[in-house]
Amino acid sequence: MRPITLFTGQWADLTIEEMCKTASEMGYEGLELATWGNHVDPKKAAEDPAYVKSIKNTLKKYNLIAGAISAHLCGQLVGDVLDKRHNGFAPASVADNPEAMRAWAIQEVRYVIAAAKNLGIDTITGFMGSPIWPYWYSFPQTSEEIIEDGFQTVVKRWTPLFDEMDKKGIKFALEVHPTEIAFDYYTFVRLLKSFNYRKTLGMNFDPSHLFWQGIEPHLMIRELPDRVYHVHIKDASVTLDGLTGILGSHIEFGKTRRGWNFRSPGRGDVDFSAIIRELNEINYEGPLSVEWEDSGMDRIRGAEEACEFVKQINITPFAGSFDDALKK
Repeated sequence: MRPITLFTGQWADLTIEEMCKTASEMGYEGLELATWGNHVDPKKAAEDPAYVKSIKNTLKKYNLIAGAISAHLCGQLVGDVLDKRHNGFAPASVADNPEAMRAWAIQEVRYVIAAAKNLGIDTITGFMGSPIWPYWYSFPQTSEEIIEDGFQTVVKRWTPLFDEMDKKGIKFALEVHPTEIAFDYYTFVRLLKSFNYRKTLGMNFDPSHLFWQGIEPHLMIRELPDRVYHVHIKDASVTLDGLTGILGSHIEFGKTRRGWNFRSPGRGDVDFSAIIRELNEINYEGPLSVEWEDSGMDRIRGAEEACEFVKQINITPFAGSFDDALKK
């Protein structure tokens, strides 16, 4: 049975001890570890065996596995056009200095790779950023040359990092997501092609970001079965009412006037039954990692409920056929 884990990115205010205790009490079997806040310091985990041992011991104390480790924030800085919005993702010493910030981010991803190896984790989830996301709407007109140059820029920046992952037997699961170089089916396929389909790169399948774009998320699994490296259980709801817009209207998350919102798993409109059945088809046995984001409810209540929800949907196929008995 696939392990049910919790992504700690939204809980990074807790210590690693508090996080493990809380997740265990809520019924989770493991964690997808964030590399910001109070959970994992990538540099220390890359260089300090005692620190690595303490993390492993804390996980073991609460009977938790480490299902994946995240490079979402530092990874975003590798590929993005950097501005003041990114200052919160990096140390104050490199704030408002794009060149220094990108150099820090590249080194930070290297630390995450080493940390993953030391912690016995074979999958890094994360973002890659995008030098062309501001051009998603083609006005002023965006040429094919500009788009291709953006993809090649990402290839150039990430190839040395992927080479390092290959040396350590680690895969990178990109969360296909608006603001990324790959934000839907066709852009992800283009990214795979740009990297010559190297096996290092796969998908952190998160249906919430696909759903509100109008994509049927489970079809991503069906069309790209060998690229599903990790799975987020995260829900969303589209609530267009004639005045709301799909672009969100610059209204903050959680407000009912938004055209769509993230919801606690089971409280939105994502068809998780279809998703689980497609995962069964491809024999996916990795974690089902709850990324809990719902501004409309309490965090503990939501994460507890989400864990129970995933236990309910985490079905496995019948060993035979439901009509076998009728044939006898």
